[in-house]
Amino acid sequence: MKALRITNSIIISFAIVVIFIYGKDLILPFVVALIFWFLIKEIRDLINKIPFFNQKIPNIILNLIGFATIFAIIGGVAKILSVNIQQLSSQLPAYQNNIVKVTNALNTTFNIDIVSSAKDILGEYEYTKILSRLFNSLTDIFGDAFLIIIYTLFLLLEEPFFSKKIKAIYSKDDDRKEVNLVLKQINKSIGSYIAIKTLVSLLTGILSYFALLFIGIDAPLFWAFLIFLMNYIPAVGSLIATVFPAMFAMLQFGEVMPGVWVLIVVGAIQLVIGNFIDPKLTGNSLNVSPLVVIVGLAFWGAIWGIIGMILSVPITVMMIVIFSEFPSTQAIAVLLTKNGNIIRNNT
Repeated sequence: MKALRITNSIIISFAIVVIFIYGKDLILPFVVALIFWFLIKEIRDLINKIPFFNQKIPNIILNLIGFATIFAIIGGVAKILSVNIQQLSSQLPAYQNNIVKVTNALNTTFNIDIVSSAKDILGEYEYTKILSRLFNSLTDIFGDAFLIIIYTLFLLLEEPFFSKKIKAIYSKDDDRKEVNLVLKQINKSIGSYIAIKTLVSLLTGILSYFALLFIGIDAPLFWAFLIFLMNYIPAVGSLIATVFPAMFAMLQFGEVMPGVWVLIVVGAIQLVIGNFIDPKLTGNSLNVSPLVVIVGLAFWGAIWGIIGMILSVPITVMMIVIFSEFPSTQAIAVLLTKNGNIIRNNT
């Protein structure tokens, strides 16, 4: 009987993964819309905490304010980014020609033979292809904007009826109370994480923008947005967000030092915010194992690409909260946590 349960669990898990892979075009926009829904709820709760507005404005008006704010920002950023990407695309041949200059400068500066080998590799792999793939990844993010907007709107329209539906599904008060507590815990954990991570990433992006602007990097807003986006990816995101503009700086100027300055300045911003500000804001609210973070990063990245990597931590937190509520899956929740302690809603 136990072997049958294990077999069924494996088959179900495999089927879910297959659905995630082949249903990406439908599921991924819905997950992104779910994240926006959490953000809108955080904006709504923030407005309700203001004494003058406290519980005086209907939720539907607050939802519209949050919805309009988020998508107005996204629309503005998308428009500005398109201009920056066109600017970078027009300069790609010049950046490609600077590869030889950069490799020669590195060879002269550090006097290491490995740069000669790197020169051969870079000569075969055109830098234009790297930037083109990066542009395509960002284009895909905005490609499903209409579907994401529709999903978000319907989530906001359905929200007032959630409690009625749960009441209709669960006739017993204890069952209904437990489900509501699970949903409340998920909302609190995911909402807090997204809000704090957005604030920290925004601060990092703004400071990096001014740093890149001062150094003289082309299209600084594009790279600042990339830094903002990459900071949602745990562990490796901040590293990628620092290395990419540093490599670009060397290719833009055909010299090593601009890239070194980007590494120093942007790396310092990442270091200060990542090691002092972010932990202070987040605290111990996200009790997720670092190993699980890395594995989740690789798994969701392989299935859904960059967006999957960004969503890996919220998905893991949601899994911990849900698994912790059922005796049959509590062991999985414990394995996913950092210190083995799971927060139960009934405690």
